[in-house]
Amino acid sequence: MTSAESGSLNQSARRIEGIILVDKDKIITAVNILLEALGDDPSREGLVETPSRVSKMYSDLFAGLSEDPSEVLNTGFDEGHNGLVTLQDLPFSSMCEHHLLPFIGTATISYLPNGRILGASKLGRALDILSKRPQLQERITSQLAELIHSTLRPKGVSVTLSAEHMCMSIRGIKKPGTRLVTSIQKGVLKNQS
Repeated sequence: MTSAESGSLNQSARRIEGIILVDKDKIITAVNILLEALGDDPSREGLVETPSRVSKMYSDLFAGLSEDPSEVLNTGFDEGHNGLVTLQDLPFSSMCEHHLLPFIGTATISYLPNGRILGASKLGRALDILSKRPQLQERITSQLAELIHSTLRPKGVSVTLSAEHMCMSIRGIKKPGTRLVTSIQKGVLKNQS
């Protein structure tokens, strides 16, 4: 992890052997403060367990902060397959780092092997790790394409993400159903889109 990456992480997060652990107590305190700031009573029956539930939820939603997606792509197979490999309609969700609201969509990941292939689940797992962080869809697209390109070293890679962003659907311009599509190609697939 670069110093810039580590500097952008929550300074209250704890580390054990390089793994970032969410500070659940700080999240509970913050949610209580937020509920009070909204004019509600965090001690009322319907809200009393909410801070704890939100803390557990954030531990799951941001679990990718403590994982290295390149590790899941290190397991491949020398099969000699030279045709295009495409995994499509792969669901994903992430949290927009600007509003901490979700964006939900699907990915299409293609690569042209250079003699080595991956198990399909590995691509999905790498996408999950990158998505379970405060993110931007454009960044996930670029990071996933670069990760596959640098780890697997295929002849070419193409990654396309299509997602609905709740920060556009339920606030701001309020355009539900609108999807943002991001795409990047590398290697021989760069000019094929």
